[in-house]
Amino acid sequence: MRTQRRAQAAPLALRVRPRTLEEFVGQPHCLGEGALLRRLIEADALQSMIVAGPPGTGKTTLAEVIAARTGANTERAHGATTGVKELREKIELAARRLGESSRRTLLFVDEIHRLARNQQDALLEGVESGSVILFGATTENPTWAVAPALLSRSAMFRFRPLDESDVVTVLRRALVHPDGVGISGLVLDDDAVAHLARACDGDVRRALSALETSANAVRNSASPRIDLALAREALDGKIPVFNRDGDEHFDLASALIKSMRGSDPDAAVYWLARMLTGGEDPRFICRRLAIFASEDIGNADPRALQTAIATWTAVERVGMPESQLILSQCVTFLAVAPKSNAAALAIWEAMSDARDGRTIPVPLTIIDSTKHKATHSNDDGSARNPNAHAYEYPHDRADGIGTQEYLGVTRQYYRPTNRGLEKTIAEHLERIRALRRRSDEEKSS
Repeated sequence: MRTQRRAQAAPLALRVRPRTLEEFVGQPHCLGEGALLRRLIEADALQSMIVAGPPGTGKTTLAEVIAARTGANTERAHGATTGVKELREKIELAARRLGESSRRTLLFVDEIHRLARNQQDALLEGVESGSVILFGATTENPTWAVAPALLSRSAMFRFRPLDESDVVTVLRRALVHPDGVGISGLVLDDDAVAHLARACDGDVRRALSALETSANAVRNSASPRIDLALAREALDGKIPVFNRDGDEHFDLASALIKSMRGSDPDAAVYWLARMLTGGEDPRFICRRLAIFASEDIGNADPRALQTAIATWTAVERVGMPESQLILSQCVTFLAVAPKSNAAALAIWEAMSDARDGRTIPVPLTIIDSTKHKATHSNDDGSARNPNAHAYEYPHDRADGIGTQEYLGVTRQYYRPTNRGLEKTIAEHLERIRALRRRSDEEKSS
C-alpha cells in the first residue's frame, strides 16, 4: 500500500516514463531502427557509455529501459552527492556479483560532470576491470567535463531536444496512460498542446510538468478542459536552460558575437535576449561588446568602441531591467557597423614578431636624447647626443608627416580595408607611405 501511494504521489513525468525501447519517444539518430545504440541494446552487447544532452531529453529514461531490457543489476549514483567511498563500495559489490552469478551491473551516474577528478578516477577502476557497465548522463560537453581516461573507455552519444511532434505525442499519451493525469473526459485543446510542445524548448519533463499543473487546475470542473490561456499560464515564468559555467554560457556568447560579426542585428538581439533571460551577468556582455568593437569593427567606425564603453558605464549605473534597452542599442549598432579586423590583425602579427622573431633595436634617430644628458651635455646643459640632430620633428613640416625611419626594418602590420572610415584611412596611409618611400629614395641617392 505504501509503495502504491508513493507511486501515485510521484510527478507525472515519472509516472508515464517509458518502460520499453518501443515506448521511447525521440532521439531517432541514436535509437531509431538500425542506429548504433539501438543495435547495441537489442544485441545485449552494451559497453560503458556517456550520454550527453539537455535536460528532459530521455537520458535517465534510457538508463531505466536498458536496465529492464538487459536484466542487469542497476546501481545508481549522483555526481553531486556520491563520494569516492560509496563509488568504490558499489564497484566492489558489482565485482562480487559478477564473480558469484555472472550477472553484470549497470552503474547509472547522473550528472557525471559534477564528480571531482578523484571520484572519476575511482569510477575508472570499475570500468577498466569490467566490473560495471557505466551509463554516465550529463548536460555538459563531455569532452571537457569528463576525464579523458574515462571518455576513452566509453562510447559517447549526444541527445538532442525533442521535436515538437515528439512532445505532442508524449503529452497526448499522458492523457490516456493508466498512471497519467487521471481525469475522465479531460480535453486538451490543439493550440494548448502545440504551445506546450513549442515553449518547453524540447524538454519533455517541463512540458509534462506544465500539463500536470493545468490538469490539477481543472480537476474538479464539470467539463475539464485545458485551453491555450491555461497552458500559457502553466508554463509562465519558465527559466531557460542556462549554466554560467557550462556550454550554454559560451554557446550563447559565441552566437551573439558571430551574429554581430555577420551584420545580422535581428539574430544578435535575440541571442542577447537569451543571455539576459537566462540570468547572464550584463557586465560580462559589456566586456564582450567592448572587445568586439575593437576586434571586428576597429577603425572602420571608431564610434563602435566609444559606444561599447558608454554602454558599459551606463549599464553599471542603471542596472537591470532597464539596461536591456542600452544593451540592445549597442548590439544593434555594432551589428550594422562596417566591419574591419585590420587593427586586430596588426597587433596579433606584431605580437608574434615581438615574441618569436629577432629583436629589433630602436633606431638611433628616435632614441630619447635626454637620457644622455647627465654625461653628455653642453655647458648650457643642453643635450650633446650626437644622434639628437638626426630626429626630424614632424610638426615642422607643412604636411605634419614624419618621413624618417621609425622601425628600422621593412614591416607592414596595419592594412586598412576599404570599408567605412577605414577606406579614407587607407587612402591617407597610402599617401604617407608613398611620401616616406620617396624620402628614403632621396636619402639613398
